[in-house]
Amino acid sequence: MPVPDAPREWIKFRHARFTARFPSDFRYSPSHYWMSQVPEEPGLWRVGFTKFATRMLGELVDFTFSIPEGGSVEPGRMIGWVEGFKAASDVFCVMNGRFAGSNPALRADACIVRSDPYLNGWLYAVRGEPEPDHLDAAGYIALLDTIITKMASEEHAPE
Repeated sequence: MPVPDAPREWIKFRHARFTARFPSDFRYSPSHYWMSQVPEEPGLWRVGFTKFATRMLGELVDFTFSIPEGGSVEPGRMIGWVEGFKAASDVFCVMNGRFAGSNPALRADACIVRSDPYLNGWLYAVRGEPEPDHLDAAGYIALLDTIITKMASEEHAPE
């Protein structure tokens, strides 16, 4: 079931060839996941890839979560994997709590992770709380700015 596009403030970010908008009320992990509390269910958080992560991964083509619903999770624990057109990646938890399941919409259209990453393209849900070193939107944007600057300098460095 699609998530209604509730009014929210978005922060625009542009650096070199990368542009994105980030919901200002979300929490972000340094490993490029976002976390958003579900308003109707206090203590339940949805987790997804940031726009930066989806750009590195490409369109999602397959995924698996290896933890059962209700299983205990903690930050850094591998809970599954995803495969995109550009790369494959393990999926790590960025929450403390209990795994509440994956997004059922992904079975019908896994590409929604890239086309609608902050609303309907979430990956999994957890009943609990975000990892201790999570960032607000401004902190995540500052981190991205540093990462993209470093990537650009490495791209132009003589071999």
